[in-house]
Amino acid sequence: MSKKGQLGSCWSDRSFKVCLFAVTATYLIFILLLVGSNLLYMVTDSEWSSWRENPIFKALAQEEIRNSIILSLITCTLSAFFSIAIAIPMGYFLKGKQFPGRALLDAILDIPIVLPPLVIGLSLLILFQFPPFTLALANFLPFVDDPTLTANALIVYQVPAVVIAQTTVASAFAIATLKGTFEQIDPRCEQVALTLGCSRFQAFSRVVLPEAAPGVITAWTLSWARSLGEFGPLLIFAGATRNKTEVLSTTVFLEMTIGNLEGAVAVSLLMILLSVLVLVVTRVWGKLELSL
Repeated sequence: MSKKGQLGSCWSDRSFKVCLFAVTATYLIFILLLVGSNLLYMVTDSEWSSWRENPIFKALAQEEIRNSIILSLITCTLSAFFSIAIAIPMGYFLKGKQFPGRALLDAILDIPIVLPPLVIGLSLLILFQFPPFTLALANFLPFVDDPTLTANALIVYQVPAVVIAQTTVASAFAIATLKGTFEQIDPRCEQVALTLGCSRFQAFSRVVLPEAAPGVITAWTLSWARSLGEFGPLLIFAGATRNKTEVLSTTVFLEMTIGNLEGAVAVSLLMILLSVLVLVVTRVWGKLELSL
C-alpha cells in the first residue's frame, strides 16, 4: 500500500473514532442535562432561604405525597417480583426453541412494550368488566357472589389495579431480558447435571438458575424501574385518587394540573433518586454475585 493510502487509512480510522466519541459524548451530555435540569430548576428558579422552604421538603411534608411514596415502593416491589415470577419460567421454556408460530408468539409477548400506554389501561379496564372474565375471576374469589362487583369493588380503581397495570408492562421487559439470558447459558452444564441423576427441576434450580442470577437481577431492576415510571395504564385502570391509588408518577400529573410546578419537579427528583439508587444497588449486587 502506498504512503498516501496508508495516510488515508489512518485518517479514516481516526475520523471513525472521533465520530464514535462525539456521538457517545453528545448523548451522555444530553442524558445528564435531562436529569440535572430538574435540579438546576430548583436551584435557580426557587426562592427559598432555609431548608424548610425547600420544595423537596415541602413535598415530603405533604401527607398525600408521603402516601404516594409508600404506595409506589410497595407496588413497584410487588410488580417486580410478579414480573420475575412470570419471566423466569417463560424465558426458560422459550430459550432456543424454534417451532411454527414462534415469531407470532414473540410478537404477542412484545405487545405490552409496543402498545400505547393509554391503550393498555383501557384494555385492562374493559377486560376486568368483561362478563366471561369476571365469571372466571369469581371462581377464585368465592366469598363474593357478584362477579362484576368483584372486579369493580376489589380491583378496578383500587390498589390491586396499580400492581396489575405495572406488572402487565414490566413483565414484558423481564421476559425479553431473561429469554436472552437463558439462551446465552451453555446447555452442556445442564445436560451434565441430568446425566448425573438430577431431575429437570433440580438441574434448573441448581445449575441454570444460579448461572442466570445476573440476568435475573437485571430483569428485576428493569421491572422495578419500569413500574415506577408507569403512568398511562395507571391513570385509566387505577385512577389517580389521592391517598388511595396515587403513586409518584400520577403525583407529578396531579401537581402539574393544579399549577404546582415546583412540587412536580420535587417529586420528579425523588423518582430520579429512587431509580438511580435501585440501579446502583442492583448493579453492585450483581457484580458481587458474579465474583462469588
